[in-house]
Amino acid sequence: MFRGRLRAAGILTAFLSTCTLLHGQGSARFDLAGPKIEVHVTRAGQTLPIASVPNLQEGDKIWLHPDLPPTQSVHYLLVAVFLRGTTNPPPDNWFFRIPTWDKKIREEGTTIVVPKEAQQAILFLAPETGGDFATLRSAVRGRPGIFVRASQDLAEAGFEQARIEKYLASMRQVPPSDAKALQDHSTLLARTLNLKPNAECFSRPIDMQFTCLTQSGTQTLLDDGHAQTIVSSLTSGDTSTFINAASTVQMAGGGLYSAYVGAIVDLVHLMSGLHTAHYQYIPAIAFPDGPSLNLRLNVPPSFNNPKSVIVIGLPAIQASTPPPLRPADPKHVNCLLKPTLTLPVEGAPLVFSTSFAHDLVLHIDSPAPGIDIPLTPDAFRGGLVLSPAPKRKELPLAAPPPDRSSAATTAAPVAVPTPETPLPNTITGTIKGFWGFDAFTGPTVQLQDTPGTGWRLADNDILIAGRENHLSLTSTGTACIQAITLDSDAGKQIETEWNHADKPNLVDVKVPLQSFVPGALHLTIHQFGEPQPEIVAAQTYSEPARLTALQLYAGDTTATLTGTSLDQVKNMVISGLMYAPVPPDPDSSAPDTSAAPNSSLRFTLPADTAAPKFRPGDKLTATFTLKDGRDLSLPVTVAPSRPSVTILSKSGTQTGPTPIRLADQDDLPVNQQLTFSLRSATPFPRTGTIEIINADETLRTVLSVASGTLVLQNPRTILATLDPLKTFGTSAYGPLRLRAVTPDGIAGDWIPLATLVRLPSLKDLHCPADTAGSCTLTGANLYLVDSISTDADFTTPTAVPEGFVGTTLSLPRPAKSGFYLRLRDDPTVVNTVVMPILPLQTAAATAAPEHKEAQP
Repeated sequence: MFRGRLRAAGILTAFLSTCTLLHGQGSARFDLAGPKIEVHVTRAGQTLPIASVPNLQEGDKIWLHPDLPPTQSVHYLLVAVFLRGTTNPPPDNWFFRIPTWDKKIREEGTTIVVPKEAQQAILFLAPETGGDFATLRSAVRGRPGIFVRASQDLAEAGFEQARIEKYLASMRQVPPSDAKALQDHSTLLARTLNLKPNAECFSRPIDMQFTCLTQSGTQTLLDDGHAQTIVSSLTSGDTSTFINAASTVQMAGGGLYSAYVGAIVDLVHLMSGLHTAHYQYIPAIAFPDGPSLNLRLNVPPSFNNPKSVIVIGLPAIQASTPPPLRPADPKHVNCLLKPTLTLPVEGAPLVFSTSFAHDLVLHIDSPAPGIDIPLTPDAFRGGLVLSPAPKRKELPLAAPPPDRSSAATTAAPVAVPTPETPLPNTITGTIKGFWGFDAFTGPTVQLQDTPGTGWRLADNDILIAGRENHLSLTSTGTACIQAITLDSDAGKQIETEWNHADKPNLVDVKVPLQSFVPGALHLTIHQFGEPQPEIVAAQTYSEPARLTALQLYAGDTTATLTGTSLDQVKNMVISGLMYAPVPPDPDSSAPDTSAAPNSSLRFTLPADTAAPKFRPGDKLTATFTLKDGRDLSLPVTVAPSRPSVTILSKSGTQTGPTPIRLADQDDLPVNQQLTFSLRSATPFPRTGTIEIINADETLRTVLSVASGTLVLQNPRTILATLDPLKTFGTSAYGPLRLRAVTPDGIAGDWIPLATLVRLPSLKDLHCPADTAGSCTLTGANLYLVDSISTDADFTTPTAVPEGFVGTTLSLPRPAKSGFYLRLRDDPTVVNTVVMPILPLQTAAATAAPEHKEAQP
């Protein structure tokens, strides 16, 4: 007993060491390609490839053909063995010696028959050596239980890894940059393959989600019981208890799934219990593909003593267990009129990860029994996909297509008893097919084969213009909806979001009316199989304005109102002062959101009205007049004044000489560092900031004391530094503005700072001796020039076309005082260029022949 405990402790230590290596370094993963063996199984005159055989039965004929390369230098002996449980060693005639180097074996293969009372089948591939067959037979007969367990674990590990690899292969079809597609397809695959992807992957940046999802080992397999039933896993006894306990310890990767735990345990058992002077046993997981068993190993085989014997499991010998398919939603109705239809089913991952299920069809039960539509398992689409519409047989209808005129009436289809009571206007279909050699009947699903009619609003829903609404639509059938669009009298059309409600033949529609005004609109229902859409009329109404809060700062001539339906507000009065709404900027790309929920509306006093002398903390009442004449009031407390700064001075640091003399002191070359000083109306807090943006708000930066870009000379005087090229890059141009922001986020008014301009590099000006000829200006980045002229009025300018990539420009001979230039980044300003005039001969000698010119 003491020796037995020591031996068990040794095996546990070896197992934990092996699993630690597996989990930490990945060296024990089954990622080494092994040899191939072709296998066919024949039963009752029908032959199937091994990939389509989930189980063997007594009397099955197994054709074995080792698919080894012609250059195979080591003779492998293939040994087929049938087992009959853990406590009953197999007889000698259940061992089959198959020399793979034999010419007949190589060309024709060999056939063995499953004997009566056999329960498991296993293959060995062993390098030829003296006593090889006898050694293997002795090992199996001496400890058959280990090989029984090994065959079961290898088969189950193969099933489980097939599910993971199907998930990985399917996810690789999704564009890595499409976060929604990654989420949607991962959900479908998780349902059909009965696994749980790593939820943390979706919290990562989009460029990391794909890599995370497609890493093996990040998926958790859920147990549906089907694969375990197929391999008849042991559920009791010391060995099973040991495996279940050991696979959850921390050193073995507790909490993380390993598809190889069972195989690793048997590997430890085989190596520690059956190791001889000539052989060591290594497991192989089989990945069937048609007739081929593609083997994968976790360690490279050895051809020196002790030589490696590859152990391969075959399907269990037992009665067939059909797949427990079930609809993902028993109440879901599928539209047969869809060009591509997927029946969402779940409960049998092996249907999608293996080829055991084949020749699947959807058998139409009513109204015309006997019609079969082929089905294809597709985990990527989340179910069984019907064959493309052109290949389907046309379904005979119980009645002619309904007349859609207002006076027509139709008869309801006759109900057909099925496991799930069908809804009106639906038929049923049953999934049928073969599981290996055996036919099976799957679940019954509800189908709709005619477009829905009689569309109407299900409830007395009131639609409020200016916000998102929900309404319900009903008809005789809702499964064939293709799209629902929203059409207004003004001709605006928007596609809506919709989903099937919990009740039959009911659809919940999300109606986006944010940009709609009160009035009539129509919902257009487009259905598969019906070119003429159905139209449902509806009416929208305005919602009375709701005032939430008014923000009024001391010293301001403006105030901001928040609430809903603020487009109905005409004006505001506080202490006798009338404020008017600020109209939206017509040049702004931002939409007017005053009518949207939780929107804001800005009010201002007339331009000639001085700021009211409200003090912080004053409690006032604001009165609002609506466009329909109603008045609403709202209390308001005056808030402390917003931060306010003015520019005292500014200076640019020139980085290099340029012949261009900028006429506007507010123009700032993008490659110059700007230093400027500000005066704050109130003491500037150390944690306050200065925000700088461009005209279209696509460029933004924040200056602060902490970053070193602000220096407090005193509580009210601030020195600021801005490096436009470093901050915004070479594509920055146009006006910049700034404002002060308090530590709690209250921002002051914008004030102009400077206009960023990019300067071309002007090199030489060459003119002929004859004053009547034109001169040539050479340089780089000339596309930054809008035009040049010899006079400040630009009487005869030389315009530079957009996108100009040449290096020379032509212009009349300028005066000695220079010529004039307008920059593309600020074309309203006329700048002066002063540079020496060189003889034209020098220009001809140095100009490249391929340079293009812009002519005046």
